[in-house]
Amino acid sequence: MTEHGEVFTPRWIVDDMLDLVKTETERIDSRFLEPACGSGNFLVPVLDRKLAAVQGRHGRSDFEKRHYALFALMCIYGIELLPDNAAECRDNLAATFSRFLGRGAGNEWHQAAVTVLSANVVQGNALKMTDAAGDAIVFPEWGYLGRGKYQRRDFRLIDLTQRASASVGLFEAFEEHEIFSPVRTYAAMTVKDIA
Repeated sequence: MTEHGEVFTPRWIVDDMLDLVKTETERIDSRFLEPACGSGNFLVPVLDRKLAAVQGRHGRSDFEKRHYALFALMCIYGIELLPDNAAECRDNLAATFSRFLGRGAGNEWHQAAVTVLSANVVQGNALKMTDAAGDAIVFPEWGYLGRGKYQRRDFRLIDLTQRASASVGLFEAFEEHEIFSPVRTYAAMTVKDIA
């Protein structure tokens, strides 16, 4: 714990902090990045709040509920230095997702969640913006296109952070698509494709 500077934030403090950005935690499509995610002490409560929003907005349709729940999970990102913590974070998020859907670990929804989390929760160094192999961290941007289809585009974290910190003048001169260029774009996918 001391060697790596791990700090375990109590749940009540996490909830108080998340209440400061309550409207964002309740938006299904808002994206959250925890640069020192540990076992998911912040990310799991964010997912819980997003899933409550899914239930409130799409709970009457099992099809929409499942697809928007996966999209909520797709909008959560983490970086963790320690491999065991990164794995535990992925497991905790996948378990939260599967409990919400009421499905076991052997189905394609759970497998799709595991696939998403393997890309969204990275073992690496947030300060250096590198993964465990020393390569640049790449995160997928997931989009829900509707009718059971998702879009994935991958971006290097360093490109996103450097461009996001640029002056207002830069953003006035370019369109969004000219500023943020994905390193890879995938064809539209279904849950089965992702799984």
